[in-house]
Amino acid sequence: MCNVENFIYICGKNLNIMVKFVAWLAGLMFIISACTHKTTEVKGIKTVKVDTVRVYGEKSSSTFPGKVKAASDINLAFRISGPVVKVYADAGAFVKKGQLLAEMDERDYIVQLTATEAEYNRIKTEAERVIALYEKGSVTPNDYDKAVYGLRQISAKYDAHKNALSDTKLCAPFDGYVQKRFFEVGETIGAGTPVVSMISANLPEVEINIPSSDFILRDRFDSFSCSVDIFRETVFPLELIGVAQKANLNQLYTVRLKMKAPSTQIASGKDTPQMPSPGMTTMVTVQYKMEESASVYIPLSAVFAKNDATSVWVYNNHLQTVESRSITLTEIRSDGKAIVSAGLQAGEVVVIAGVHVLRQGEKVNLLPAVSPTNIGSLL
Repeated sequence: MCNVENFIYICGKNLNIMVKFVAWLAGLMFIISACTHKTTEVKGIKTVKVDTVRVYGEKSSSTFPGKVKAASDINLAFRISGPVVKVYADAGAFVKKGQLLAEMDERDYIVQLTATEAEYNRIKTEAERVIALYEKGSVTPNDYDKAVYGLRQISAKYDAHKNALSDTKLCAPFDGYVQKRFFEVGETIGAGTPVVSMISANLPEVEINIPSSDFILRDRFDSFSCSVDIFRETVFPLELIGVAQKANLNQLYTVRLKMKAPSTQIASGKDTPQMPSPGMTTMVTVQYKMEESASVYIPLSAVFAKNDATSVWVYNNHLQTVESRSITLTEIRSDGKAIVSAGLQAGEVVVIAGVHVLRQGEKVNLLPAVSPTNIGSLL
């Protein structure tokens, strides 16, 4: 009898343990099922790669190497011939407009002017007498004409000799720096022979050479700026002076630009802003006006066929969903660009990877942009 009771007791105890084990196992299965279902839901949102629709033929900017040049770089010469008696400015000197730079021996020109002045006074007195008599009707019109024309002739000669005497002095035409002096005191030079060279102290210019592909876009030039290595934190605005209409020997077109003081220097109230000097090299950026165009381009990988129509997936940033849209494809370029003439607008976002596994209105995640430090997009 005792054995039967013990058997019943042991079975009852084991049954209780088994019930508890089954309950625990059922709870564990429920938790695993819930986690699996949640994971399935998360994994159900696809990740896609997107790109922005851009205007076809649009060119926002170009960069060209350039050289800083003086606003004026000229050789100064006497307009007459003679020996040089004084040179007042040395190379590198700063001179003001009107300042005397060199002087020529003026003795011969003083003698010439003196003789002409005496002749001028004689003819002038005679002409005035004839004119007075003509007004009284005492001389003929022929005598009057001779007197008037004679006075004009000697007056012109007199003015020319006064100018010649004045030209024995060479003065600076603007504020600037003397670059070089070509003659020394005592040397005789001819008219038009350079004596000194000068560059202007005005804001410098920049000269660049552009290829024909940019020359034909000159009507779209919008703004210009340049940077110089020695002024690392400064961008200098530029103003267009002109574009050469004929290419040079290298088949490039020369563009001249006037440099302006940066707004930061103007705001600081500097009277003499710190500017690059002639001869420095610079990089010039040309900004283009936005071109109005009906055509846009997208990567070819964004295009797929749907119901015999050429389509793309357009991403809705607000809803984070994709919608298929029919487009008109006009050209497929060798560089992988698809030219679209209808169906898309510049600035819209299209899917470029994963287009064959998407559904209409499906919610998607965007592939994060490649980090700037991720060289080669390997990570």
